[in-house]
Amino acid sequence: MTGTAALWLAAPAAIIWFGTLLAPWRPWSTRERIEPDAAAADGADLADITVLIPARDEAEVIGTTLSGLQAQGRGLQVVLVDDQSTDATARIAASFPNTRIISGKPLPQGWAGKLWALEQGKAEVRTPLTLLLDADIELRPGLLAALLRHKRAHGLHFVSLMADLRRTSFWDRLLLPAFVYYFKLLYPFALSNSRFRHVAAAAGGCILVDTAALEKAGAFAGLRDALIDDCTLARQVKNAGHRTWVGLSRGVVSLRPYGSLGSIHEMVARSAFTQLYYSNLLLLLVTVIFAAAYWLPLAALFVPGAQALAAAALLAMALGYWPTLRYYGLSPLWLLLAPLGATLYLAMTWSSAIRYWRGTRSRWKGRVYATGAERTEPAGTGHQS
Repeated sequence: MTGTAALWLAAPAAIIWFGTLLAPWRPWSTRERIEPDAAAADGADLADITVLIPARDEAEVIGTTLSGLQAQGRGLQVVLVDDQSTDATARIAASFPNTRIISGKPLPQGWAGKLWALEQGKAEVRTPLTLLLDADIELRPGLLAALLRHKRAHGLHFVSLMADLRRTSFWDRLLLPAFVYYFKLLYPFALSNSRFRHVAAAAGGCILVDTAALEKAGAFAGLRDALIDDCTLARQVKNAGHRTWVGLSRGVVSLRPYGSLGSIHEMVARSAFTQLYYSNLLLLLVTVIFAAAYWLPLAALFVPGAQALAAAALLAMALGYWPTLRYYGLSPLWLLLAPLGATLYLAMTWSSAIRYWRGTRSRWKGRVYATGAERTEPAGTGHQS
């Protein structure tokens, strides 16, 4: 292999990773964050907020979620929509003060389950602010006060926080920080948080939004079929002229256990091809990009003439991923396995595409969403119920 040909093995990765590091919107950064202020929780006046929780078979976690809300401050109201649960979700929730239980009606054709539950619950909201909270999310004391303070200080109408996903196994540590990292690469937070209309992102597990902005954006009927509802909602709120913001937090804790490669595969595969708009061309493009970014520079390390550029590209890759690992308290040794994690994510994306080709858009909590229905959603984090 000639020297010029050898360099071409590593050049695409160098362009990708140095471009990522040097991009002015800094997609690799963890600077967009809100952490809980436990000292502010005791005196926080939260009477302007109603928490809207869609819940389907969440008996194992709903008590922890509601206990976390009780510790946020005074005056907070909670509306929980029991979405046809077959367990004790409603009974457990009813034992908490200031919590109204709405018995969800059967899912109509053309609706995603979570959005149908939210549509039923929004009629019970009488406050100027609504907190959309997944049933498996625990807020640490002081988080809601900090979220409200940030919203008011920056004149925002819609603020969302990505949950801290539980990391209890090898597979969790390998794949879940990468889930956040790839989301930030796809939807740079700095661009999403700006007035730039063409990028809008959100994390559906925890969203604090002006109730009037929800109405103006047509939520939730206007996105009734969206399997990836969070970014769809953010886009519609932003297009309606409102300011949106998305960030990280260690005070928004996911109670959903993963632990195994199979469970993470189910989480990713149910929405990964949706993130690509069900496009075979985009699937092939993503495959080429992953190969160029991760596999070619590894191969080039063994090719004379390309080794220095390949090493530089891999170093840039590591520098970009390191802030995410550090934010979640993980060792830099996980950087060595980043290509493995990327390969698994690509495989899960192909798995999602194969499911779609076989007639299934998504499946979650006993519900199967078939192909052929009207679709409006952009990419997002994939929370649904």
